[in-house]
Amino acid sequence: MTQTIPVTILSGSLGAGKTTLLNHLLRNAGDRNIAVLVNDMGDLNVDAELVSANSDLSVGDGVAELSNGCICCELQDDLETAVTRLARNRDFDVLVVESSGISEPEPVARLFTTGSRAAALYEVDSLVTVLDSRLFYDTFGGTGVAERRGTDGDDSRPLSDLLVEQVEFANVVLLNKADLVSETEMGTVEEMVRALAPDAEILRTTESAVDANDLFSRELYDPATAAEMAGWQQALDADDHDDGSDSHVHGDDHAHDHRHPDEVYGVSSFTYRRRRPFHPERFAAFLSDLPSNVVRSKGTCWVAGRESPIVVGQAGSSVRAEAAGQWIATLSELDQELYRSNHSDMEWHDEWGDRRTAFVVIGTDLDEEATTVTLDDCLLTDEEMESDWEAFANPFPRQGEELVVTEP
Repeated sequence: MTQTIPVTILSGSLGAGKTTLLNHLLRNAGDRNIAVLVNDMGDLNVDAELVSANSDLSVGDGVAELSNGCICCELQDDLETAVTRLARNRDFDVLVVESSGISEPEPVARLFTTGSRAAALYEVDSLVTVLDSRLFYDTFGGTGVAERRGTDGDDSRPLSDLLVEQVEFANVVLLNKADLVSETEMGTVEEMVRALAPDAEILRTTESAVDANDLFSRELYDPATAAEMAGWQQALDADDHDDGSDSHVHGDDHAHDHRHPDEVYGVSSFTYRRRRPFHPERFAAFLSDLPSNVVRSKGTCWVAGRESPIVVGQAGSSVRAEAAGQWIATLSELDQELYRSNHSDMEWHDEWGDRRTAFVVIGTDLDEEATTVTLDDCLLTDEEMESDWEAFANPFPRQGEELVVTEP
């Protein structure tokens, strides 16, 4: 391969619409052949499964996944290995890296601009941040000021600080969920984004719908000036100018001082896995009253009385559930055997087949034990397991339908 491959790096808060954007681009890429790397901080990479389900690619082919960490920190080596393997094993025109919702963009971009194996194969084309306009306005709109906090020696910073980080370093900012804010509120969001990223292109989007030409082949990223354009760099320089020392924000020392987002922003996650179905009413009640510190939850859930896996996606106060496909265990024995013969790595239970719940919970200061107990209380009891599941009042959708559990 004689030419370097352009890389578009997607950043954005949890639930902002990065995966929706990625699937939109895969469906509307024209004659571009796109390879994708999806990162998720949980050990269950739901995004990679959803991307593969909505494209002609599959995990291990043109969709690579990195789980249980963030690529701006401890998965750097894994990221380099994954993108190098992609370049050697598959012919494609563009690489899109969708980082986890708590990944900082600058360390990810740096991998492709240093003397690494990846840097020899790729060149960063642009950094794209998907912004939840509603969340951003609610976080900063009350004061009209979006500024970095906690840079005066404090070891912890609020999660809202990450929103600023991802905007400040962007070449393109998509103001997504534009339909959820008023024109006045959107004007305020645009002003704040412009103050944080004066050189970035700003586009309004609904459901992450954007022309692929606005994101690809832009050549907007310049590693020589990236540090100067980022507001976070200016803030750090301002903190350091009194003693004239900037060694900890330049060169190799920057990588050493970089702290993992779990520590800095107080974000953690866990994956809830069970081989027993949820009682539909109790589980719906749980989803409609999630603790405020649960920032994002998503996964495939087994709900009694439904033949389809229920894919639940929650971001802030928005919770939606969709019936996606069909449990393989509900098919005829012949179809089950045929499917399993082509998917040898499928987890299969002797009694329940592929039915199971794998649900990721991401939040700040999570009480994993208490949340797990609450979820366990939503499962069918032994007595209910023996009853007629179809007799339960069931708000969850059937195949091809969607349920809005709560919305802003």
